Amino acid sequence: MLTITQARKVDALKQGSPEFALMRSLGMRFRGIFRSRDPGKLDSWIDDAVSSGLVVIKRFARVLHRDLDAVCNAIELSWSNGQAEGQINRLKTTKRAMYGRAGPKLLRARMLPLDQNRHHPK
Repeated sequence: MLTITQARKVDALKQGSPEFALMRSLGMRFRGIFRSRDPGKLDSWIDDAVSSGLVVIKRFARVLHRDLDAVCNAIELSWSNGQAEGQINRLKTTKRAMYGRAGPKLLRARMLPLDQNRHHPK
């Protein structure tokens, strides 16, 4: 879904750099594997990526191949650890903001929801 200007730039890059064209082709195929939820195409993609001659793509493909079962599960299943990652990121951000200011008691007070039934003494 590129604008006309973006499509022209991509076409110019593809004409000017065969490496860019190959990298974009591999990237689009990889995205297509995830969108189609078909892990059967992953083995041929990894083979093509390793033989592409593009160092970064080759390294990425080798790392994928090391944990192929997990990658196939990520393609097939709709599960995500985004919620947990978001909470961890929130905790780390709060900890960084409070660094050197207080101990675990203040951190607990900032991270845990307030008990609505309990009133604070004046």
